[in-house]
Amino acid sequence: MTAHTLRLDHLVISARTLDEGTQYVADTLGVAPAGGGAHPLMRTHNRLLNLWGGVYLEVIAIDPDAAAPASDVDAASGAGGVEARPRLFALDAPQTAARLASGPYLSHWVVRVERPKDLQRWQAQYPQRIAPVVPMSRGVFTWSLAVPDDGAFPSWQGAGDGIVPTLIQWDTPHHPSGVLPETELALKSLKAVHPQAATITEHLRWLGASHLIEVATAEEASTAPALIAEFETPLGPRTLQ
Repeated sequence: MTAHTLRLDHLVISARTLDEGTQYVADTLGVAPAGGGAHPLMRTHNRLLNLWGGVYLEVIAIDPDAAAPASDVDAASGAGGVEARPRLFALDAPQTAARLASGPYLSHWVVRVERPKDLQRWQAQYPQRIAPVVPMSRGVFTWSLAVPDDGAFPSWQGAGDGIVPTLIQWDTPHHPSGVLPETELALKSLKAVHPQAATITEHLRWLGASHLIEVATAEEASTAPALIAEFETPLGPRTLQ
């Protein structure tokens, strides 16, 4: 088990478009995400919403204006090239597209690895537990993110589905929550249901993140894995899922 306890960094709302995701959050929590920017490597873009306690909410979607990968240009000219990597958070997966056709949803969560623990070194020590680390940037922010090569959600022994968190380590001194407008929104609890709850909980304990979420076994076989975030807001209790 890791000796370092991890912190919640942010929650992820996946959406077909940023406008759809923004409207879903605004309708539910009473405040609309704003700002954000593009992730050139992943060909995605986002909007952000500050939460109490150094945590934020991210709405993410495929960026329709992202530059075409070099492989597409090379293919058009008949030359070879390195294929662009899949987008993160399973955004290229057909099942994600099918889910998003019904609307945005709380798809994932990200936990922060703080120094002196080094995410790159930790991953090299336990490659079977932690996905490859990818350097990323958006504007003035740079960070390292553990992202499977196929763009899928992290998993352990076949269990994932967005319930196993992504690991992040910020390389810049400022965190996005420090520059986002203050809100009166506070995350009250983060819960999940999954048919392999025991497997996921064991992995969360190893990571040092089991204190951040309550994972329950799906009571019925037909119950799909899901994340549920409960908030305190000026409008009263609200839930994103």
